Parts: sequence; structure tokens; C-alpha cells
Amino acid sequence: MAMESPSHTLVTLLSFVAISHTLLPLACSFPFSPNFPAVFNFGDSNSDTGELSSGLGFRLQPTYGQTYSFKPPSSGRFCDGRLIVDFLMEAIGRPYMRPYLDSVSTQSYRRGCNFAAGGSTIQKANAASISPFGFGAQVSQFITFKSKVLQLIQDDENLEKYLPSEYYFKNGLYMFDIGQNDLAGAFFNSTVDQVFGLIPTILNIFQDGIKRLYAEGARNFWIHNTGPLGCLAQVVSIFGRDKSKLDEFGCVSDHNEAAKHFNLQLHGLLKQLPQQCPDSRFTYVDIFSIKYDLILNHSHYGFDHSIMVCCGTGGPPLNYNNQVNCGSTGKLNGTIVTAGACNDSSKYVNWDGVHYTEAANRFVTLRILSGRYSETPSSLNL
Repeated sequence: MAMESPSHTLVTLLSFVAISHTLLPLACSFPFSPNFPAVFNFGDSNSDTGELSSGLGFRLQPTYGQTYSFKPPSSGRFCDGRLIVDFLMEAIGRPYMRPYLDSVSTQSYRRGCNFAAGGSTIQKANAASISPFGFGAQVSQFITFKSKVLQLIQDDENLEKYLPSEYYFKNGLYMFDIGQNDLAGAFFNSTVDQVFGLIPTILNIFQDGIKRLYAEGARNFWIHNTGPLGCLAQVVSIFGRDKSKLDEFGCVSDHNEAAKHFNLQLHGLLKQLPQQCPDSRFTYVDIFSIKYDLILNHSHYGFDHSIMVCCGTGGPPLNYNNQVNCGSTGKLNGTIVTAGACNDSSKYVNWDGVHYTEAANRFVTLRILSGRYSETPSSLNL
């Protein structure tokens, strides 16, 4: 099969989405390129390749990962198959990212390491947090990882076959997809105005993490904004019972407005960071626009359902307090049921109420690789 060309038409891209099992290596230029010797990723369940599972010792239900056979089989991904980060690694001909806490694996860390963990927030984790591995903890894990790796290589140069050298750390790509859980969690005990007021604090913490990584030698930063939070089935089922809260597409307006506000301030931060971090390169990726377009125009792109979940007891409409989670067994309307997956996940945008399907992740990745949704300081004339 011929190498995919960035100049292909949208029709070709969509046909590729429908029939391909992998993304072919692309001849990309910066901001995303196979020339980066290593990739280091930070985030939440949108890019967790097994960190939370490895760190807390739990296993997701077998329905997770059913679309794609990972090696080892227990991938710990919150998806029926591959994530955006998996498809991005395929695009530059790299192995899938190994979680930092993965203690047993045949895969080396030479090409990078993934610190993203499901449920993580930018704010410091607390007793109510799903994940103890907040953004600050992930940055600290990276600093520890780098220090130990360089010491090991200093003691035995042969370990460079398996571990990243100083060159790899300095010239690697640092990727970020985090913030969704900060906003989602805040809505449970805050008004929309209070959530808006919290955003500067969240982004100040994020900025501090970026500067810590910069002090460690990181120079190439790839930052995803947050997606349309109000279009997640879980959010619609909990906060959309009052139909006046929904927009014309069935999404919760307040949550989407908060996501837009977060992204606007994150975009503004991008303008400041290059001045504060000399010799660095920042890329802002507009995930919100890609996902919102997919949800609004899902049928045009070959999907039958935009908000309805593939795996679980439904939604929307559903009563989330009466829901049985994906792959679990529980009581629904007085009856014991097992919430299995739909027959064809490729027709669904949403997998389990919070996370996207592999088919949707593939679509999003192709849009990212088109370059039309990415901005760098130079493109902003900074």
C-alpha cells in the first residue's frame, strides 16, 4: 500500500478511516515528525496506555481493548482499542508508548515513556481523586526517571540500547493532554461561574509543570486543548436532565462553554510561554474543534451515533445513577444485567460515556496529522 499523502482529499481520508487497521508512517514536518528521537507523554485517560492500571494494580473489563490486540493483551487503555497517542506513534513508525510504572515488559524505554494516568488532573490529587498521579506528580516521575536513566547509562553505556540518552531527552517531543477532569470534577460542587473562576489557577499549575520540564532540558512541547466536555454521554446523563441546559445538538451548554473558556486561556498561555522559555517550540492542537465537528457531523463521517454509548446500559437518555458501567454486572430497573458492548463500535463516537471509540480516535488523529488544527508561535506571528 502506498504511503498516505497529506494532500489527499477528505473523501480519501474518510475511506482510509473506514478500512485501515493502522496509520501508515507519514513524512511529517514539525510540529509532528519522526525526527524526534523520543516522545514523553503526560495526561489523563485520553492518553493512558496502562499507567493507572499498572500503578493501582486493577484490570479493566475484557470489553476494553476488544477491538485491537495489544501485546501484552492487558493494555489498560480506556477504549475498545487504540488511542490518539497510539495512532500518532504509528504515524511516525514508533512502538506504542510504554507506561512509566510498567514493571514487566519486553518493550524498552529508549524511544520515550508515558506518564499519563486515567483520572488525573492538573490540580494536585486529593482524597476524592480517582488517580493519585496528578500533573505535578507526573512531572516529578519524569524528573526521577530521567535522573535514574542517565545514572544507569553513565554506569553502563550498553544500556543506551534500552534507555534514552541525554540527547533523546533534550531533543524529544513532550506531549500533553490533560485538564478535562479538572473541569468535569468542578461541576459537581460549583456553579458555572465558579468553574470559570477556577481556570486561571488550573493553568498556573500547568504552566509551573511546563517550566519544571523546561528546566530539565525539554524544548519541544505539543499541547492538546480539551474536548467538548458537554457532549460526553456521562455529562449529558447527569447534567442534561433539564433539557433547557442542552444545546441543539444534545450537548450540555455550560460544560462546553467552560471547555471553550479553558481553551481560550490555554491558547493565551501559548503566547507567553515561548518568551518565558527561550529556544523552545510550542504547538497548540485544537482537539475541541476536531471532536465537536465529528459529533455535529457524525453521520457525514460514517458514524451512526454521536453521544449514545457503545458499551454500557445506554445514554442518552439515561439515568446515570441507574446505569451499569461498561463490561460490569449490576442492577438496572430492578433487573441484574451485564453491560456489554454494541455489535459494531466503528459506528459510535463514544465508547463508554467518557471515552471515545478507536474509530473516533483514528478520525481525530487523521485530522491532527492534516496540520490544519495546529498552531505554533510562528503561525501566530509572535
